[in-house]
Amino acid sequence: MSRYRVAGKGRVETAQPVDFTFDGRRIRGLRGDTVASALLANGIHLMGRSFKYHRPRGPVAAGSEEPNALIGTRRGKGQFEPNTRATVQEIWDGLETTSQNKFPSLTWDIGAVNDAAYMLFSAGFYYKTFMWPKSFWDKVYEPFIRAAAGLGVSPSEEDPDSYASRYLHCDVLIVGAGPAGLAAARAACAEGLRVVLVDENSEAGGTLLSEPQARIGGTPAWVWLAQELAALRAAGVRVMTRTTAIGYYHQNMIGMVEKLTDHLPQQPADTPRERMWRVRAKRVVLAQGALEKPLVFHGNDRPGVMLAGSAQTYLNRYGVLVGRQPVVLTSHDSAWYAAFDLADAGAKVQAIVDTRATVRPDLRAEADRRGIPVKLSHTATASSGRLRVASLRINPVLNGTVGAAATIRCDAVLMSGGWTPSLHLFSHTRGSLAWDEDLTTFLPKDTPEDCVIAGASRGLWGIAAALQDGAEKGRAVAADLGAAGIARAYEVQDDRPGQGESRRELPTDRDPGRAKAFVDYQNDVTAKDLRLAVREGMRSIEHVKRYTTNGMATDQGKMSNINGLNIAADALGKAPPQVGLTTFRPPYTPTSFGAFAGYHRGAHFEVTRKTRIDSWAEDYGAVFEPVGQWRRAWYFPEAGESMDDAVRRECVATRASVGMFDASTLGKIEVVGPDAVEFMNRMYTNPWTKLAPGRCRYGLLCGDDGFIRDDGVIGRMTEDRFHVTTTTGGAARVLTMMEDYLQTEWPDLQVWLTSTTEHWATIALNGPNAAKLLAPLVDGVELTEAAFPHMSCVDCTVAGMPARLFRVSFTGEIGFEVNVPAPMGRRLWQILWDAGQPYDICAYGTETMHVLRAEKGYIIVGQDTDGTVTPHDAGLSWAVGKAKPDFVGKRGLARPDLTAKGRKQLVGLLTEDQSRLEEGAQIVFDPNQPLPMKMVGHVTSSYHSDAAGRPIALALVEGGQDRMGETVHIPMHDRVIAAKITGMVFVDPENARLKL
Repeated sequence: MSRYRVAGKGRVETAQPVDFTFDGRRIRGLRGDTVASALLANGIHLMGRSFKYHRPRGPVAAGSEEPNALIGTRRGKGQFEPNTRATVQEIWDGLETTSQNKFPSLTWDIGAVNDAAYMLFSAGFYYKTFMWPKSFWDKVYEPFIRAAAGLGVSPSEEDPDSYASRYLHCDVLIVGAGPAGLAAARAACAEGLRVVLVDENSEAGGTLLSEPQARIGGTPAWVWLAQELAALRAAGVRVMTRTTAIGYYHQNMIGMVEKLTDHLPQQPADTPRERMWRVRAKRVVLAQGALEKPLVFHGNDRPGVMLAGSAQTYLNRYGVLVGRQPVVLTSHDSAWYAAFDLADAGAKVQAIVDTRATVRPDLRAEADRRGIPVKLSHTATASSGRLRVASLRINPVLNGTVGAAATIRCDAVLMSGGWTPSLHLFSHTRGSLAWDEDLTTFLPKDTPEDCVIAGASRGLWGIAAALQDGAEKGRAVAADLGAAGIARAYEVQDDRPGQGESRRELPTDRDPGRAKAFVDYQNDVTAKDLRLAVREGMRSIEHVKRYTTNGMATDQGKMSNINGLNIAADALGKAPPQVGLTTFRPPYTPTSFGAFAGYHRGAHFEVTRKTRIDSWAEDYGAVFEPVGQWRRAWYFPEAGESMDDAVRRECVATRASVGMFDASTLGKIEVVGPDAVEFMNRMYTNPWTKLAPGRCRYGLLCGDDGFIRDDGVIGRMTEDRFHVTTTTGGAARVLTMMEDYLQTEWPDLQVWLTSTTEHWATIALNGPNAAKLLAPLVDGVELTEAAFPHMSCVDCTVAGMPARLFRVSFTGEIGFEVNVPAPMGRRLWQILWDAGQPYDICAYGTETMHVLRAEKGYIIVGQDTDGTVTPHDAGLSWAVGKAKPDFVGKRGLARPDLTAKGRKQLVGLLTEDQSRLEEGAQIVFDPNQPLPMKMVGHVTSSYHSDAAGRPIALALVEGGQDRMGETVHIPMHDRVIAAKITGMVFVDPENARLKL
């Protein structure tokens, strides 16, 4: 057994040894150990180096709040994780762990030179140091900052693990399975209620795991705990351990991460490493307990200096003595009990040093009974020791004066500055806090969410108080949900409630301006840094936080915020509630990217949406491309065809006879209501009042800034119903924009918006024979120029299916778009395909669609526009209602810079040598100008056009619409191509081919 392991103590399994490595050294622990407890059992306190000063660091805590003992863990190739807390990582045979932030070794780190020069690295030094000379930034400062930034080493291999996610709905979610959480669950598990109890630790129990001396109703704490958990599970309560509630979001949605395999030596097949839970709860009980505060004094960060409550946890839960000759330094009663437990386990406690002048007589009597020296009204002014604490320097304090120092030899310092309620999840709800002067801390007050706080989370100390409060909160929550919850009464023997006083820095007889008295261990922030920030003008606690980095990084201020607040408030000369707390942000503890990504990786990185016709395209050998989240048929190659060959064949066949295209991915929005036409008038640049039902119009949508956001053909089906189409990638964005205006700007309009993109399957037929193919299948309208002219729409029947039929064209040919309910899409496609065989029908893909529309000068938003193009720039001035009183973007279009000469405008390009331009190629007016050339535009679309008999292109060019006939130049890597600016219509400018 390890030399610091105590026989008969702890919950670890002494008969099951576990071997793992730390920095290549083989370490033996026991099943149930964490890396930290196993290392401490072997007398190893040094586990890492600090971020800025590279000071030796060991664990200061025993849970997820640990700021120092951050390690890398490795299971196998690609299975490496940095910044894992050694205090929560369970060990298993073969686990590889490494310390961080050191070179070349943990015991001898060259970076420790920063510690010797610590006066040069005070708060905000980077703001002052890296300002001059300016020329140093690229070659000196930036490389230095990048090399120094970060904790640990980022993984460099692909992660082979899988991650999962689930949704969960419950009536009551209880966060924290300590005494308060257990009692709340027992009271709330009334018949019919779904209760979930979660805890981040490997075992439920909370403080009961560290205080086995307590008896509840005469039953030993651990026996009672086992019985209570069995009873809860039997009652249907879902108990989830190794599950951290990382964030509390709007409408009682809690994000939780469950670790499934990190504690197992062998990963079960097909089991994810972690699972993200998104939980909706009708009521939430936060019973997260409290966090112990460190004391702030010179040298309070040495390995071996840790929280007294953590030492108690290592002893009673893991059976590990953190030191054989510890000193207890405290301002709170709870540390006295830690001293008693260690003394009873065989440690020779060198002294209990208390900052208070008086303590409870029973505590003093218990210390005397164990022969522990007591030093009241004393302060600690320094610790010593290189890689582990070797002594503590203490001084008496009389009437505020620090007396002569004495040194106590020790191998551990167990400190306690009292306890702070864990408020992180509560703060995520944007709940308000109230300052408690007696406890000198913030307590939860009001929250907009349906949650209550129980136990130590609201400042109640002791097992009995937590049990009773949890029971009452659980009963009240059940009653709110209409159930008869029962609050049991609990009798607790050998409880350990306590009280204390709050301290900022401990008094010292040394120069406070040179003291290394750490407030934030992870970021190496000292008390003097906080005071310096105030002296240098930081008045807001948020500014102090950012200037010093106190409370930032992965621990979100769990151990540092209250001490930091009290010190900053003192420096500002204000009361703490006047200064306030900084904002706690999710996640509560560091969370892997894998847990957030879940199933979204590799082929599942983004959802692939497929139309109902996609399977036909796949059967016919289509090559696909991603468009937005959709998989779309790109082209349909026949045997031996290249892409260019296939596209040319599809273009020729469509213009010669008839082509068929799957347009189901077009965004579709139903705009319905008495004020639908007014809503359309306000949203789109065009006028809509005089558009008759059964007619369509091209719609152009701008943003407030006047730049084009989207476009599409819009049909007015009835007086109060519009069928709006959008670009494939813009559907969600347009709907969101419409909802935003409807809810925030025009809530008086009676309009309802419904996304119908996936309700309809849309098939486009284009070509001279399109009407001949379609007419025999249509009932309800005659496909003639008189009865159904271009830009008409109607509800009818096609091939016996209910349909919305539009006569529109994105090719310049006679065109129809047939919309049928999505499940009927493939059946209609097959019917049309079979009916089109006498006409040599051709299925075409998105590339052919692009060529056909470019030949007619039709733009594609997002390709021919870039977010800075106005309707006038795109040659669409005709689509802007000149007499309209207002529409989205009207004022933006009137800005001087949007009406100025020389704006980039969309034009056509024809190359002089008939070469095809590259899309994105830059354009200049003068190819002979000296470098760097002035770029005046770029090519947006470029294709070979058989219908035009040559390559064609569209481009954005400065002042392009006033430069018709002029020559521009496109510099390429091997030559300069000359091209003439033309109009944008290359085929059938008279639109004769649109007529039946």
